[in-house]
Amino acid sequence: MKIVFLDAATLGDASLAPVEELGELVCYPNSTPAEAMERVSDCEVLIINKIKVTRELIDAAVNLKLICEAATGVNNIDLEYAAFKGIPVKNVAGYSTESVVQSTFMHILSLVGKLPYYDEKVKSGKYSWSGLFTDVSNPFFELSGKTMGIIGMGTIGQRVAQVAEAFGMKVIYYSTSGTSHCREYPSVPIDELMSSSDVISVHAPLNERTEGLVGAAEIGRMKPRAVIVNMGRGGIVDEQALAEAIDAGKIGGAALDVYSREPLAVANPISKVRHQERLSLTPHTAWASVEARERLILKIAGNIREL
Repeated sequence: MKIVFLDAATLGDASLAPVEELGELVCYPNSTPAEAMERVSDCEVLIINKIKVTRELIDAAVNLKLICEAATGVNNIDLEYAAFKGIPVKNVAGYSTESVVQSTFMHILSLVGKLPYYDEKVKSGKYSWSGLFTDVSNPFFELSGKTMGIIGMGTIGQRVAQVAEAFGMKVIYYSTSGTSHCREYPSVPIDELMSSSDVISVHAPLNERTEGLVGAAEIGRMKPRAVIVNMGRGGIVDEQALAEAIDAGKIGGAALDVYSREPLAVANPISKVRHQERLSLTPHTAWASVEARERLILKIAGNIREL
């Protein structure tokens, strides 16, 4: 069985041994659309992470028996055409929950706690020269007693809620599916969530319900000191409106791990924010702890074994 992985570099140095045991594995760091068409010509199992699987690519893979998504979201695959051709598509769910939750609070604590400012204060020598034992010129607020608003209360959202409660926060959420299935926390309309929350955390997939969900009007309802964290998908939050609100001081700040176009375009409004101290940014890595990638590969191997 020939297995082709078109963008294996997305998994870094994680060992693919569990997959190698199942057949002839051919890995490419990344693939352009033209390269992908050539590389799938004789594969039986196709593994992709963010490569687009179009009907043309599916047709080019004449021996294809299985498409493995090395992630949870499958919006990069033409699912309708794959089903028409009788080719199953298998993704991996639940592998990155703890990684994303940890990254979420890494961003929140850094942003709310003004960590970059204080870190630079000490490392630059400004603290040493100040003559004071402390510096309270850039105050931070406590999470305890504040409200965490979660957009998307799936597995990750629920775990974020649990950690937020451990910090003493009140949790509310907005259901992006339209079904308020989680009974442990109050489900509220998006406008109420935006206006009531001190920290807003996005953990939703990108689909017709969520694309552009947090636009200029929604951001305009945020408290002046509130922060928003997007660990879901870039297209959910209007980046232009967010950048303008940050620079105008209308919100406390934002933390982003995902962007409307990835990698982040130089022309993206987020790249041009003047008040970078109000931003906490990572290059779509929230999912990618060492342990999460190991779990992901094991589950991909499991999906192939079921073929």
